[in-house]
Amino acid sequence: MATLHHSPFCPHSRFVRLVLAEMGMEPALVEERPWERRDAFLLINPAGTTPVLVEQTGLAVPGAGIIAEYLDETRGLGLNGRRLLPNGTTARVEVRRLLDWFLVKFDSEVTGYLVTEKISKRFMTSAVGGGPPDMNAIRAARANVRYHLKYIGYLMGHRKWLAGDDLTYADLAAAAHLSCVDYLGDVPWDEDETAKDWYARVKSRPSFRALLGDRVPGMAPADHYADLDF
Repeated sequence: MATLHHSPFCPHSRFVRLVLAEMGMEPALVEERPWERRDAFLLINPAGTTPVLVEQTGLAVPGAGIIAEYLDETRGLGLNGRRLLPNGTTARVEVRRLLDWFLVKFDSEVTGYLVTEKISKRFMTSAVGGGPPDMNAIRAARANVRYHLKYIGYLMGHRKWLAGDDLTYADLAAAAHLSCVDYLGDVPWDEDETAKDWYARVKSRPSFRALLGDRVPGMAPADHYADLDF
């Protein structure tokens, strides 16, 4: 059995958990608090970041994008019509473009701020950056999420799924990041019904169930968080 070192509200970890579930894999989960820089974890991934997938062979695969590529290379062909990275070159480029959009751009403009300020800082000591949230960062993230939501709505106005006709890594990455923001109640769903309908389709999938069961100690999710019909 593979092992996934993750943090429950790390959106990159959530993305990999969704991917593994869609592939029918059930890894052992080891929760990490990256800011604690646990020695045993640093031996696996010197960068000290989540997620890291460790195969039974001992091979450690760090980082959401690298894990996604690795899983496609090692398991993708066996998924037949359920492959999450398409076969065609043009289609693969589009999935990778959107994967970068959500894992990098959305994270740096939205999720990184909100998860750090509203969740992580609650459990961090002052020596490693804990303390009260930076409201300027939160306001910036709340403003930024609006145009990302509009972009999702634009894509879904022309496609069945974000990158084309089939569910791909792009959908899972976007949904993983939005799930963190949605837990906090900071997604303005009433501003784009098309994006809202797409997210409802993704979070209704069996692979999403475990994520919807996650909770931050002492912080309840938004009322609609686990409601498949909003």
